[in-house]
Amino acid sequence: MSAHTRSRIVYAEVEEGTELPTRTFPVDRATLVRYAGASLDFNPIHWNERFAVEVGLPNVIAHGMFTMAEAVRVVTDWVGDPGAVLEYGVRFTKPVVVPDDGVGAEITVSARVAAKLDDERRTVRIDLTAHSDGQKVLGRANAVVRLG
Repeated sequence: MSAHTRSRIVYAEVEEGTELPTRTFPVDRATLVRYAGASLDFNPIHWNERFAVEVGLPNVIAHGMFTMAEAVRVVTDWVGDPGAVLEYGVRFTKPVVVPDDGVGAEITVSARVAAKLDDERRTVRIDLTAHSDGQKVLGRANAVVRLG
């Protein structure tokens, strides 16, 4: 294993139940425009309030993949290597509504080591919880991570 793919967190020192640092990520309309350009996802529900409301949404919503990416940052920042994430999956439960009020929204993510999976491979499962505006926005969110 090269130094580039080693995590800072040592498997033997991690216990089930270990809490990762909680993070809050701001999301405003400018962020959504930048993400739309990077992802080439220009669906108007992510930038056009009139259209979003017409299709039954409360307002413009953040891209699901953006929400998912922000959430996993808690894991990658903790482990110190995005390449250590072997698997990652979520179920979208509620959209992140992003009002055009100069403030936008916030996504708050907490995570914990739910299980040590394989001593030989040094893998753990990390369960994540993400909320925005008091609502859970991701369900069954977890990552399998290889530690150092």
